[in-house]
Amino acid sequence: MIPRHVFEQTLLVFLEPVRPFLDDPAVTEIMINGPSRVYIERKGKIERTSVTFQSAEAILCALRNAAQAAGKHVDEERPILEARLPDGSRLEAVIPPIAADGPFVSIRRFSQDTFTLGKLIELDSLTPLAAELLDTLVRAKLNILIAGGTGSGKTSLLNLLAGLVPDDERIIVIEDSREIQVRRDHVLSMESRAADLEERGQVSIRDLFRASLRMRPDRIVIGEIRGGEALDIVQAMVSGHGGCLGTLHATYPRDTLTRLETMAMMSDVEMPLVPLRVQIASGVNIVVQAARLQDGTRKLTHVTEVVGYDVASNRYVLEDVLVRRYAGLDAQGRLQSALVPTGVTPHFLPQLEASGLRLPAELTAAAERARRTS
Repeated sequence: MIPRHVFEQTLLVFLEPVRPFLDDPAVTEIMINGPSRVYIERKGKIERTSVTFQSAEAILCALRNAAQAAGKHVDEERPILEARLPDGSRLEAVIPPIAADGPFVSIRRFSQDTFTLGKLIELDSLTPLAAELLDTLVRAKLNILIAGGTGSGKTSLLNLLAGLVPDDERIIVIEDSREIQVRRDHVLSMESRAADLEERGQVSIRDLFRASLRMRPDRIVIGEIRGGEALDIVQAMVSGHGGCLGTLHATYPRDTLTRLETMAMMSDVEMPLVPLRVQIASGVNIVVQAARLQDGTRKLTHVTEVVGYDVASNRYVLEDVLVRRYAGLDAQGRLQSALVPTGVTPHFLPQLEASGLRLPAELTAAAERARRTS
């Protein structure tokens, strides 16, 4: 068997045209749209480069090497490849005949830097108040979903929130491709596995989640919720497994719950819709919404409490605790905005008090002002 490091070194040789972008920390995505069209995303903006590959076959050679290193195959019968590069970057590729002008390759790069609350405040992704609130919510073991679109910073936020878990708690991390790095001593990281060519050996996120429940977790962190495991996660939340963290793709907090229920219905367990919605509303405490804005910046846009589910109106009851307000573009084309408290008094206060914690003073003051003016 050829050693893995040989595959890795060979792969980097095949990817030599884009090697400078792999080494550039400001580049978050490399998009190869065939041999002569290579784009990158740098600081939230997409730009075309002058880089070219010698031929489509040169790209295919790189993809075959990446597939071998991952124990997979890519060919006309299996024209889609998901793999990981030596530096942890995630590679997704589609080859001909499915990709008529391809191969098409997207390489999602992940920052090697550890994001902290202070760093995100410095980048203006969130405010000191939001940082204090998120820290409090994590320590109080509320169940938090981080939602957003592609490239909105969900994984960075999940890494950050997982890092706020107290040192004396046992954390189990479950994901498809290892991207979450929790710098704690007591962390168990598990990764799903696709079936082999003979459809054997598959281990799903759902399998791993069920196993984790029997391993005495204090916290369960799900890299991305994307299928029937959503029902197991919700049922774990309502049965006493507090402090769960996870991400999913959704644009607004209400969409997050709707998408979660849709994925829960992909499960092999049939459940009437209203009881399912009641469980979701009971299990999920907080939705943290992230977005990539028009100017390319990544911002926290909502911290929203899930209050419950109103059967009469057939709607989830949500209350924004923090919400981003927008004020147009400045002279440099940057979108002006501010993440501000709404003045609501959160319903999760008893959970904070039960953990010996308090709501940030600025939120308490905003709620008091709202009461006086109402």
